[in-house]
Amino acid sequence: MKWQTLRKALFGAALTASIALLAACGNSTTSKTSGTFKDDLVTKDTLTIGLEGTYKPYSYRENNKLVGFEVDLGKAVAKQMGVKAEFKPTKWDSLIAGLGAGKFDLVLNNITQSPERAKSYLFSDVYTYSHYVLISPTSKPITKIADIKGKKLGESTGSDNAIVAKKYGATVVPVENFTTDLQMIKDGRIDANINAAPSWYAYKADHATKGLTMTELPSSEVAPAKVSGLLNKKSTKLQKRVNKALKVLRKNGTLKQLSMKYFGADITK
Repeated sequence: MKWQTLRKALFGAALTASIALLAACGNSTTSKTSGTFKDDLVTKDTLTIGLEGTYKPYSYRENNKLVGFEVDLGKAVAKQMGVKAEFKPTKWDSLIAGLGAGKFDLVLNNITQSPERAKSYLFSDVYTYSHYVLISPTSKPITKIADIKGKKLGESTGSDNAIVAKKYGATVVPVENFTTDLQMIKDGRIDANINAAPSWYAYKADHATKGLTMTELPSSEVAPAKVSGLLNKKSTKLQKRVNKALKVLRKNGTLKQLSMKYFGADITK
């Protein structure tokens, strides 16, 4: 009788221990899979943002200070998320590679959505729409997208502008920035440049454009690009949190205010 009582007691203790162990394992699994967007950050409590810093009005230096539409946007997104923003100015051809290498959490650099990029990266929600323009010399104007076939166009390597130029048969000459593009057109070293309309208007506000002709490309020929932030494929929690912040900024008018400040127009729709 005593042995049966002891055996029951031992069995009960073993059962209790097993249940406790299973519960602990369950809690451990839950904690690993739940987490928050902060688990995706490169640096604790910091949203590390990659951008060029030479692309006015998106991001550029003024009095040695980094400013611009996407700089202010990055700060506003980070504030909504309860973290600080840290910017890493990087040349265009190293931005995407840097994101893949884990140097940034997010790239804000007038990047448009494309099926090719979607294979390797995540997009945030759209925050602006970018209509294309064709810039050429006044002496030899090119006013139709079909006419760039066989022409030399200066574009940033791997940019959306370069993709459009190649699609319509142009020979792309690698050029690092918009200002250099325009000077090369004036000098006759390239035939034209395809770019975002906001970039042209921002440049025109501060620089002489004599000798240059700008033609807005109809949406029916070249669809406006959807501009989004770019994130690592694994950063799904961060993507959701960034999108939540963008929704708030769109709803409370911040996104439109920033657009009007830097472009003089609402390009968020």
